[in-house]
Amino acid sequence: MINETSIKATLANVIYPGFNRTIIDFDFVKEININKEILSIIIEIPSAEVTIKTQLEEEIINRVSLLTELKIEVIINQPKVQKETSSHGKNMLPNIRNFVMVSSGKGGVGKSTTTVNIAIALAQQGKRVGLLDADVYGPNIPRMMGIEGVQPVFLGKNIKPIMAHGIQVMSIGSLVERGASLIWKGAMVTQAIEQMLEDILWDKVDILLFDMPPGTGDAQLALAQSLPVAAGICVTTPQKVALDDTVRSMDMFQNLNIPIAGVVENMSGFICPESGKEYAIFGKGTTAPIVKNFNTQLLGEIPIEPAIREGGDNGQLISVVAPNCETAKRYQDIANKLWDFIVKVNQEGGVNNQSIQPTIF
Repeated sequence: MINETSIKATLANVIYPGFNRTIIDFDFVKEININKEILSIIIEIPSAEVTIKTQLEEEIINRVSLLTELKIEVIINQPKVQKETSSHGKNMLPNIRNFVMVSSGKGGVGKSTTTVNIAIALAQQGKRVGLLDADVYGPNIPRMMGIEGVQPVFLGKNIKPIMAHGIQVMSIGSLVERGASLIWKGAMVTQAIEQMLEDILWDKVDILLFDMPPGTGDAQLALAQSLPVAAGICVTTPQKVALDDTVRSMDMFQNLNIPIAGVVENMSGFICPESGKEYAIFGKGTTAPIVKNFNTQLLGEIPIEPAIREGGDNGQLISVVAPNCETAKRYQDIANKLWDFIVKVNQEGGVNNQSIQPTIF
């Protein structure tokens, strides 16, 4: 006799379009109801595309109909189609829905580590994610994503992103010789970012994250003028010397008309690998006044954990190898808050970068 267990076993063969994981892996199946005449399956997916919904409906009905003669009703809940996306003003990538700038006031606070783990968390939730390493002076994303030494495919003057952990990735580090120093003036940084935006052939992407250089310089301005950035994330640590620069980074977001999604307090406490107990060795919770002053939110507190550093060094990120650990769960929570913030921004009319365009005399 057909039951929920047998139905879920069948649904475990339904691959979510564009990924290599199933709708069961993603936990998209929310409810299964069986009565005398109708078998109903309720699913929630992150994509608003009709083609994905239709493809899933057809495959689910075809597979489940082999188990029963009951009428099969598939209900797929999707987010509302955005009437307005973050696409006002200049947009060099009009086919991509949402852009996120991950920045920090100073280097060494774990910005790149935070960026890649948020990207992984978003992809694990079924989002189609792109990741562009715009940190031209210290492009560490290839090592962290396990693609160091992998060369991208060139199609004429265009470049195909490298796939890693289900994410489309591109970095200046994949285009220059390993260890080569980039001694560039501001104009060259701006040109390099604009060139990468023009030449990379992104596939369908729901959200594109940019790992920015530390500080508030040419790279941030060039990106904000080229794309309507839907959300800015500032990564910091609990120490006051880092928080001083965090204020400057948040002020930059405001001046560039980038909605501030929130702050990630990195190295916030230390989780002992033996006991699992958390210690606030560098302080904790010190970002609260900044969050309040800029009317934003604390996206999450990421502790120091040896597995985070090890994963970044060997390309086996903690969100991939230990998705159920405390730190990975915190990255998942950050990803959820970020996505909810972007949805809210788009529902309220999106972002406009017209006012920060360079003035031509």
